[in-house]
Amino acid sequence: MGVLILASKSDSASMTLYDAMLRLDGWGETLSSSVGDYFIHKCGRVYLLVIDQIHIRANDIDSTFKKSTNLPVDDVLILSRHVSSSNTPAMTLHAIGIPGALPYGQEGKSGGKNGTLVPPSRYFASLFRRMNNLARERNLHHDFDLTMETTHHGPILKTPTLYIEIGSTENEWNRNDVAECWAEVISDVLGMFDSKSKFFNSNLEVMIGFGGGHYAPRHKAVIIDSEINLGHLIANYSLIFDQKSKSENPSGTWSDCIEKTVESTRISFPNSKIFAHLDRKSFKGWERSVIIQKLDELGIEVRRGKQISQRE
Repeated sequence: MGVLILASKSDSASMTLYDAMLRLDGWGETLSSSVGDYFIHKCGRVYLLVIDQIHIRANDIDSTFKKSTNLPVDDVLILSRHVSSSNTPAMTLHAIGIPGALPYGQEGKSGGKNGTLVPPSRYFASLFRRMNNLARERNLHHDFDLTMETTHHGPILKTPTLYIEIGSTENEWNRNDVAECWAEVISDVLGMFDSKSKFFNSNLEVMIGFGGGHYAPRHKAVIIDSEINLGHLIANYSLIFDQKSKSENPSGTWSDCIEKTVESTRISFPNSKIFAHLDRKSFKGWERSVIIQKLDELGIEVRRGKQISQRE
């Protein structure tokens, strides 16, 4: 499998992360493609590409890079800054797409298209758990929130993709210690210096999370305490019900959002058991009921947090 790590010259945190990746041993000479300069790691499975344009607008960069280089690309990790209204320092990661938003097909303000989801990276959960552990070993948790986010923004790609981020101001975007922590996390999970990564197992069951706020605290707690893989995390704001009370068939984009979330996750994990975890308290009772019914129609079992940890 080939993993494309993408950086953008238009993003200072992206370049801080890019420089930290380059400081790892094992990169070959600079090569050129139609989209930018890149390096191939000695493991032969990881490529580091830098482009001029901002990454959230780099639609089809996966297929363009493959066509230009003839290299296989099975996963994409995008190095990025994180911005929040609270300016909270954070190390975070998330899948991409704009689930549930109307009107469908309209370009999002941060790239992507309303109603379109990109398959989630197979490495999502493994990267989060390794980041959480290594950042704590380096005492970064005293300064940074170690978190994950629900699915949002662009670009539009066909390959499973994940954003790797440092937030939330220029002070943090330029932190080399944080970038070097992320670089080690990435190299560990991808097994860049080993024949096989001890931090990633493709055969694990896969969780999709529905409900809660943007930083998905209940889903995050489950992932930390379990050895499972992770698909999309979908916030309440993406599960839109037009009715404010129960009806036999409540309208809104919620149903289509669930279908696309499951479909997108199955693309990334075609041979794995996929189940759902709900932030139950974030839903009204009737909302929870119709979501569970919809998931059952799609063949997706719903588990509680204790059930997930008991199965490990």
